[in-house]
Amino acid sequence: MTPQTWLGTWFRDERSQIPGFPVEPEPFLSMYPEYLVPAEQRAAWIADRRGALIGRGLADLYGWKVGDLVPLQSSIWARKDGSFTWEVTIRGIYDLPEGGDTRQILIHHEYFDESRERGQGLVGWYLIRIERPELADPVGARIDALFENSPAETKTSSERAMAQSFLNQVGNLGAILNAIVIAVFFTMLLVTANTMAQSVRERTSEIGVLKTLGYSNHGVLGLVISEALLITVLGGLLGLAGAWWIGVQFEPVFRQYLPGFSLPAETLPRALLVMLALGLAAGAVPATQAMRLRIVEALRKE
Repeated sequence: MTPQTWLGTWFRDERSQIPGFPVEPEPFLSMYPEYLVPAEQRAAWIADRRGALIGRGLADLYGWKVGDLVPLQSSIWARKDGSFTWEVTIRGIYDLPEGGDTRQILIHHEYFDESRERGQGLVGWYLIRIERPELADPVGARIDALFENSPAETKTSSERAMAQSFLNQVGNLGAILNAIVIAVFFTMLLVTANTMAQSVRERTSEIGVLKTLGYSNHGVLGLVISEALLITVLGGLLGLAGAWWIGVQFEPVFRQYLPGFSLPAETLPRALLVMLALGLAAGAVPATQAMRLRIVEALRKE
């Protein structure tokens, strides 16, 4: 078990937020053996109360290396001298074998608790490792029962459930995303329909020539609908490619903070159906107008 608290740190610019957590080094590294730290760096971090362990991604982002003295700013916790600057020395850099998020910084909980201006003894949450996953619910229930009706009641959950609770604070993401998708869909429908209508108006005489050469009304209808479908399908495929690229590039972050976020294979046929529906809806009115256009009226506008 190890305590953990949100430090609310940033470096240089408040927009450059860094996930920072005070922990107890030895229990933390025992609980997370996937954190790969060289033995000498591990020992140096444990021995230095003002030392910090950072991820490889964070080291690459700011060019930090072992031994650097880093002044971190906290938007939440002030020191006893009234300063919000927490100076730590980087004693180790960890890697994750499966490509997880390595852009966080860990400091000693003891150093943090003794140095902060207020809240000594308070902890944001405790990380507890159990022997078997199926014991999570009964163990959590027993822990909560110990502190029931106390000044510090607890709510024990899995790490996945905790990550979901952070997302729930934002709101109903499903409803928000659905609303955004619907708004984007209708915007695309209007833009595509306007594009096709403008295209038909600009090529009125050409449509008249096609009909003069023997193209039937249904043939002209098919040409306009095909153009609308081509526009929507090409745009949709580009969007899918961009979504897939983002999913691959930011997969470690999504896995940690948005569990379950992915672009599964079954999305492709459904996306194609949406593209076809959008193309048909956008091209229906302009195609009907082109089909009903009489040759005399079309050539008169030449």
